[in-house]
Amino acid sequence: MSQHQVDIKTPEYVSLTFQPAGLGSRTAALLIDYIILAILNIAIIAGLFILLIDMPLEFYFMYDFMSYQIAITIIGLFILNWGYFFALEFFNGGRTIGKKMIGIRVIQENGHSITLLSSFIRNFLRIIDTLPANHLVGILMIFFHQKNKRVGDLVAGTIVIHERKRKKSKKKTNIQKEIEKRGLKKADIDIDEWTLKSFSEKDWKLAKTYTQRLHQLTENERNELTIKIGEILLPKIGQSEEGKTIREIEDLLLLVYLYLRDEWEFEL
Repeated sequence: MSQHQVDIKTPEYVSLTFQPAGLGSRTAALLIDYIILAILNIAIIAGLFILLIDMPLEFYFMYDFMSYQIAITIIGLFILNWGYFFALEFFNGGRTIGKKMIGIRVIQENGHSITLLSSFIRNFLRIIDTLPANHLVGILMIFFHQKNKRVGDLVAGTIVIHERKRKKSKKKTNIQKEIEKRGLKKADIDIDEWTLKSFSEKDWKLAKTYTQRLHQLTENERNELTIKIGEILLPKIGQSEEGKTIREIEDLLLLVYLYLRDEWEFEL
């Protein structure tokens, strides 16, 4: 596995350092995904056989009916085997189940999360990377490319990296103490991956600055700031300030902060 680092400069002119995922970790993740897909494929095919076996005898003479069932199954298997990688990488932050277990993910070369188009392109070109057999083209590309890219990554402008860990501090900050005091936890509100993608780095910095200043302001200044920040961030999670107390708005903003912290605050 490659141990070298790559530097990426985001459109916001922020420099990030990543470790590209090498052939070993990517192969391990792919094997896990293929095992999962094999189990699902076997289950679907077994379901088809059970359906055909349990059919009344007269249906066996209806060629069109049986062909219809088989055709639907084939189409379903194709969508499953191709859509598994495409959908999970886009909706799950660049991670299939295998990638998540191994600790790697796909991102864009500019450091941002993978887009719908880039996920589509890199997985559509998986057809080329699997040629001529057993992913030979993809293996050779990853092994020899400086950033461990396969053909799909080159065309889609993506890179597979090792997950970065969120910064850990032995000493609790004032905002951590406040969140614990209020008994807030991420499970109190559901913010899915799609919604998280609507938040930018600017939103993260806004939420972080808000929490840092929360205990530095007078009550009136604090309430005014809470309302202003709430007007910007709450609509992104489908919430509004209408009918809510200042305390409830603060709690929601602190929960947004928890989600964005896990998304943006990393060790470089």
